[in-house]
Amino acid sequence: MRLLTVTEKLLRPLLATPATPLITYYDDALGARVELSRATTANWAAKTANWLRDEWDVEPGARVAVCLPAHWQTVGVFLGAWWCGATITDDPAGAEVVFVPPDHTPGLDPISAPAVAVVALDPLGRGLAAEPTDGTLDYLNEIRAHGDHFDPPAVSGGVEAFPGSTVDDALAAARERAEELGIGSADRVLSTQDWSIPDGVLGGLLAVLAAGASLVQCANVDPAALDNRRIAERITVDLG
Repeated sequence: MRLLTVTEKLLRPLLATPATPLITYYDDALGARVELSRATTANWAAKTANWLRDEWDVEPGARVAVCLPAHWQTVGVFLGAWWCGATITDDPAGAEVVFVPPDHTPGLDPISAPAVAVVALDPLGRGLAAEPTDGTLDYLNEIRAHGDHFDPPAVSGGVEAFPGSTVDDALAAARERAEELGIGSADRVLSTQDWSIPDGVLGGLLAVLAAGASLVQCANVDPAALDNRRIAERITVDLG
């Protein structure tokens, strides 16, 4: 029996067609476009899960804080943490591992978690430009040595995906959102929304995965570019 987590329930079925695009990410301020297939997304998630389990003993029920913007690297963090059975929160208090962006300032906002991983958010997947400081870790460089496949433990689907919300609750909510938004498996979904926890993640990310659709996530949006992007990316559902 496989781990009944959000990742196992939503990502595993998508790997039947591994080359299909899953996440297309735009950053208009950087002029960047990054596209990840279902298989590549799974590899990022597996590396993250292996690192969390092997280096930090993250087990089902452990809390992992994700304090990151909507970004293609954040997808790997979410799915990797859930693959371990972790409960994802945006509150570092009590978390085993905390993921923060490069502009986090430990001196002004101290975190007492065993591990604080800085996610570079580089469009090409490079690590931090300088060595991490104040006891933090360079997430991208940390996970590179870990495997592209993850073998999850066997636990029930009743573990918490978010505080106060089980995996089954989160999956039901994601599928309900997908139905409300009219998202189907053939859709290309454009979104400029943030991934607040839990509502933003449920409506802006998990609903798309639950439908088996493809997400085009845009950051630092140039409004003048959106109309052409809708055409170029063959957008069928626009979340705004």
